[in-house]
Amino acid sequence: MISSTKFVRVCDFLRLRCGFSTGSRQNSVDAVMGIFNGPSELYRYKVDTGVLRPDENQAVVVDHMQSLYNDLITYEHRSPSKSIFVKLFQNFSSSTESRELRNIGKYSNSPRGLYLHGGVGCGKTMLMDLFHESCTLENKKRIHFHQFMLDVHKRIHEVKQAMGAKNFNLNRSQPYDPIAPVARDISSETTLLCFDEFQVTDIADAMILKRLFYHLWQNGVVVFATSNRAPDDLYKNGLQRFHFLPFIPMLKANCSAVNINSIDYRRMALPAEGDTYFSAADCDIKYEMDRVYEELVSRSNAAEGVKHIEVLGRTLTFEKTCGRILDATFHELCARPLGAVDYLELCKNFDVVLLRDIPCISLGKRSEARRFITLIDMFYDQRIKVIFSAETSLNALFKDSELSEYDRHHTKVLIGDLNIKKGDSNEVASIFTGEEELFAFERATSRIMEMCTAAYWGANVPPTSTLDESLSSPDEEEPRHATKAS
Repeated sequence: MISSTKFVRVCDFLRLRCGFSTGSRQNSVDAVMGIFNGPSELYRYKVDTGVLRPDENQAVVVDHMQSLYNDLITYEHRSPSKSIFVKLFQNFSSSTESRELRNIGKYSNSPRGLYLHGGVGCGKTMLMDLFHESCTLENKKRIHFHQFMLDVHKRIHEVKQAMGAKNFNLNRSQPYDPIAPVARDISSETTLLCFDEFQVTDIADAMILKRLFYHLWQNGVVVFATSNRAPDDLYKNGLQRFHFLPFIPMLKANCSAVNINSIDYRRMALPAEGDTYFSAADCDIKYEMDRVYEELVSRSNAAEGVKHIEVLGRTLTFEKTCGRILDATFHELCARPLGAVDYLELCKNFDVVLLRDIPCISLGKRSEARRFITLIDMFYDQRIKVIFSAETSLNALFKDSELSEYDRHHTKVLIGDLNIKKGDSNEVASIFTGEEELFAFERATSRIMEMCTAAYWGANVPPTSTLDESLSSPDEEEPRHATKAS
């Protein structure tokens, strides 16, 4: 139990963390640091006060987290040098790097990180956030893996542009590799990297992870990641997976893989009234969504109108907005060619989203399904409040089906372009079969369930919100169990 001398600061923590104010995530982090002696004490306090349910499986993970916390207390991370000598030498060190990559092991004296994996809704994200909040390191970063890889690709592009023609040399046997300086810059900024939803579905990501994380670990960065997949199942049936496979033993050598087997708390926390997910089978969804929109707008001081958002030189236009409230259809957000970077910009511009007319989702419309899954991941990670209207109930929203004729044709063309022969192992890669989407359907369903709870809606609203405080603070909020999971 926590000592009485910390009572006042604990009250400040509870005020910030449990919905009694509208402070930011950083405020809650600042409130925790210095109050509790690591994640173990913070976890026990939340259980003792009823914020979390007791869970033996989570308690085992917390022990691993406390060990890492203790190791980090005495760890001195020396940021990699940015001297001219290093910048020049890195261009000629590819052979040394190749030898190191073949010798898989612990690449520095940094503490061994954690790779926390398990089923949906069992508390992985909640535990990682708890660790991040209690950690006293200054150079720490908590980020969704989608966002991290977007940033990495952006940095790689900037390095390539900066090098330009001056790097072109016909006498060079090895091309310039921008990954090493990008990893060096990240390492100079960060000692602890906390990744939520570590997953590899994109071949572009799969091809660079080995070299990227080799340099991060060599530079002393400590990694804490959560994932629905065990290390051996990452990029399972992915295209040209044999190039990715060496990353798996590297991950195991530099992070302790811990499996959490727990119940899905999100399924236990559904509110009694379905006022955030409307099904056409149960009500007039247009009437209900219009009613909710009018109620939200009445609490905002902003004017209604069209909003234009600039994303990498493109303009996204949304017809129905009011300040930081967006009213959009599934077709607007998922039928257009949008991606993670677009959805991240949505999260920066809106706090509440009304997502209308979601159809029954299947592999028959694979592109829309993938965008919807990415959209939900982004909304969930950024704690965006969402009101849904759909063709069917949530439990029936996703259904297994065959690929559409268009996707089958596209798959055959792609297989031909890649010169993949019949019987080749790459012929059944997940990019062709849709296995990755089917795996993600369960995660998306569980996350939507949590996004419909009073606990989720009772979480802190970003300080930029123009909504009235009552929008995010129900008069009688449910007990907040271990629902901040992935």
